[in-house]
Amino acid sequence: MSGRIRKLLAIGLLPLVVAGCTTTASVDGTSSPMAGLASMAARTGSVTGKKTVWVQSSEEARTVSQRVKGLVQKKTIDPDTAAQVALFNNKGLQAAYAEIGLSAADVWQETMLVNPTISVGMIGVDPVRTIEGAVVGNILALTTRHRRVAVADARFRQAQLRAAEETLRLAADTRRAWINAVSAQESVSYLSQAQAAADAASELAQKLGETGAFTKTGQAREHVFYAEIVGQAAEARLAARTAKEELTRLMGLWGPDIDYSVPNKLPALPKGAKAKRAIEAEALKNRVDLEIAKLELEALAKSYGLTEATRYVSDLELLSGVEVEREESEEGGGTETSVSPTLELEFVIPIFDTGKARMRKAELAYMQAANRMAEKAVNVRSEARSAYDAYRSTYDIARHYRNSVVPLRTKIEAESVLTYNGMITNTFELLADTRAKIGSIMLSLNAKRNFWLADVNLGTAIHGGGTSSSGGGDAPAAAEAGAEGH
Repeated sequence: MSGRIRKLLAIGLLPLVVAGCTTTASVDGTSSPMAGLASMAARTGSVTGKKTVWVQSSEEARTVSQRVKGLVQKKTIDPDTAAQVALFNNKGLQAAYAEIGLSAADVWQETMLVNPTISVGMIGVDPVRTIEGAVVGNILALTTRHRRVAVADARFRQAQLRAAEETLRLAADTRRAWINAVSAQESVSYLSQAQAAADAASELAQKLGETGAFTKTGQAREHVFYAEIVGQAAEARLAARTAKEELTRLMGLWGPDIDYSVPNKLPALPKGAKAKRAIEAEALKNRVDLEIAKLELEALAKSYGLTEATRYVSDLELLSGVEVEREESEEGGGTETSVSPTLELEFVIPIFDTGKARMRKAELAYMQAANRMAEKAVNVRSEARSAYDAYRSTYDIARHYRNSVVPLRTKIEAESVLTYNGMITNTFELLADTRAKIGSIMLSLNAKRNFWLADVNLGTAIHGGGTSSSGGGDAPAAAEAGAEGH
């Protein structure tokens, strides 16, 4: 092949060479299977204080399984352990992490040039007579490449934040489930004690009735109180099993791993409530969902620029190559070779679609996202104020029951026992005081549960991760019944 032919073919194949070089260039780590995990884990770790893993092999799965077994099997777990197990073992969270990898692959894909098309053709049956070769490269894809990469990068950062939000939500939901499970177990413990006391009161009422010292109405009152306590204790045991199952699901446990237990009572109230003087500013600074909304606006702005760049021409291709033709010489019986370079440009003529509709859609999508982000900012402020108000109020309520109501009920019952032993107070007053104390303690337990749930909700209002409708909760049936009296 002559030097001229080699030169022309080299020119024609230049787009292919450039494309190949670009493919092997650095793509800022998006080709890594763990792309994006480090920044997400750092974000969530600073909030939860827990580690998270992205399991991508059977060996990693076995390692995680062994760590989970060591944390829960035949152990009494605290809320920190429960949250850590959930972050290790919840399969729904692992599926959410896969979205990071998918977005990273999109960025990686956009950094590559569109593969060129090579065509080789012949005229006639003689392969040496006329040969045409061409390399087709998409010019528009090359000129808009940086815009497409920028859009994909914004989506990639969004995926990391969404995974972080799912991590925070799972950790918060697991803590709520632990609180509900322990609170239900605490109610079971106290109602079991109350059931024993009610049983004794019922037997005493029956004996007094046999001697004629207790009316039938009084006997029925004590019998029905005992019957109600029995029913409430059964309901509490069911609630405890249900709450523990919810905790088990969030931690992703099954088989022998469900052989764990929770404490019989919630932690005591802290000495004082946390002060949050700039709760709105703190939430606006740290909320993950607000950052996601900002990135959505950024991605749409970049998409708008891409739409504008391709408004009139949505496809533009350059075809470069050579045409080699060989003919037999009429004079000497040899062959003559002629080489002609070829260059073609293909694009769509915007006769019918001028791009106005696409531009309008891009503008409206951007305005829609801007309004949604503004609404999100307003809601974040309100949620933060509401969460802190609930936190402080539930703390004050729980402390009031702990410091005032329960001590007074305990004192009244103790004094009733003394006066009963001294034959000053009758049996009816003693039993009534016992029933009132049971109701007050159940209300106190419910208030303490509501405070710890409000504490979790305060964290999600500041950092993100969603809130739970169980934050306030209804008082257990035993508390309502006890408060009403008999």
